[in-house]
Amino acid sequence: MVTIKVPQISFTPPTFTSVKEERLHRKQRLAAAFRLFGRFGFSEGIAGHITARDPEYHDHFWVNPLGMHFSLIRASDLILVNPTGEVVEGSKPVNQAAFTIHSQIHAARPDVIAAAHAHSPYGKSWSSLGRLLDPLTQDACAFYEDHALFDDYTGVVLAIDEAKRIAQNLGDKKAAILRNHGLITVGHSVDEAAWWFITMERSCHAQLMAEAAGKPILIEPECARLTHKQVGSHQLGWFSFQPLYDLIVSKEADLLQ
Repeated sequence: MVTIKVPQISFTPPTFTSVKEERLHRKQRLAAAFRLFGRFGFSEGIAGHITARDPEYHDHFWVNPLGMHFSLIRASDLILVNPTGEVVEGSKPVNQAAFTIHSQIHAARPDVIAAAHAHSPYGKSWSSLGRLLDPLTQDACAFYEDHALFDDYTGVVLAIDEAKRIAQNLGDKKAAILRNHGLITVGHSVDEAAWWFITMERSCHAQLMAEAAGKPILIEPECARLTHKQVGSHQLGWFSFQPLYDLIVSKEADLLQ
């Protein structure tokens, strides 16, 4: 009789024995998220940023340096920024908009480990309509009653007061549409925040295509709420990123350095 060994799959994020180990994990996941954003075409010049809260200094966060293409970022390229916007680890400058927006989100949301923002093609196209996403598909239901609309564009976000308003608008939700600007997503892990951004961008794309083709049929509210529970949890957000992480590391292992 042949015994078949079934591979064990972990559906929960890992735990760590030291701060150093956890910091390296977050930085490597962050670098992987940037590589994926680059591969998916989310880069737009110097715009766009993903941050990860430091596991030891909770009011500090790791972020991409100003002017470095997503597709080139390695874990060692990331910079650590303190609450006043100073780079305390790393030799490159920080994007001022990145510090302004992310510092206020991390301050307002102690539960948030990571936040992602980019000027992705379909996200910024959808944002110009000044509307929330509709529950058109199973994937879009991850955001049903769980994303906000910041309906006020005043230029590049450089003022702390405006960033505070964005954070207040986000509230306890997983994502926000910044009108005439783009998308922002958050999560209890880098993996989760990155996955929500990727699938939200695709949901924007799907709705733009559906509305261009005709009048889409919406999922009924009761069913949309049920589906949100099924596909929109922190755990599933984290798990959904794992195949993409495995893919990008297999192709671009230098990101771990």
